[in-house]
Amino acid sequence: MTPDAPKHVAANRAAWDAWADDYAEGGARNWAAAEPSWGIFDVPEADLGLLPPDLAGKDAVELGCGTAYVSAWLARRGANVVSIDNSPKQLETARRLQAEHGLSFPLHLGDAERTPFADASFDFAISEYGASIWCEPERWIAEAARILRPGGELVFLVNGTVMMLCTPDDPARIDDPVSDRLERPYFGMRRFAWPDGSIEFHLGYGDWIRLLRRYGFTIEDLIEIRPPADASTRYPFVTLDWARRWPCEEVWKARRW
Repeated sequence: MTPDAPKHVAANRAAWDAWADDYAEGGARNWAAAEPSWGIFDVPEADLGLLPPDLAGKDAVELGCGTAYVSAWLARRGANVVSIDNSPKQLETARRLQAEHGLSFPLHLGDAERTPFADASFDFAISEYGASIWCEPERWIAEAARILRPGGELVFLVNGTVMMLCTPDDPARIDDPVSDRLERPYFGMRRFAWPDGSIEFHLGYGDWIRLLRRYGFTIEDLIEIRPPADASTRYPFVTLDWARRWPCEEVWKARRW
């Protein structure tokens, strides 16, 4: 990490190094899965279509890879994939799972806001709760635009805007599930500093649209995820009943001009 890195980069590295062991089991399960599934309710790829139909021979990058199971899914579909993550401990898990599954691709330790990759290196970039929420939006979107080729696709999954607005703002209620009422202002939403020291970034719809357009993207789709009626999650902050009524997760799909 460079000395001039923003403070949230160091804060989130410390947080994810501390959490890494808690995510190892889920990472192993996803590495072993026959088909991808997405988000906190594991909605099948067949229902959402985050991945291009043909990745064979395409150059792909995962921005904020964690245990790198998404990169493994890309590699098995024939992509030439590289991954980057801010957490050394998460990458330790990723390397162990690479060895267990006999699947190798480059794993870079670094900040997805300032990657080591050359301009116009990739056809496809993806982030599932990686750079998409843990990096400053202007920085990582600009970086994604830089490293994607013209016509390249960016796909990222984030917490739903409505869910973030319904997340309690009172520190005494921070562990409560999301509410059925607005708890935070929509205008000005951006930086979410949590009591554990981690820092997330979430934007409103208009801000996302303007940001993507500013850096040369055409927005192709916004998928508001509704989990199946029999879905389950290990995350306590949102119930299935809530997620069946309002989108707790969103997927943005955009293409570089």
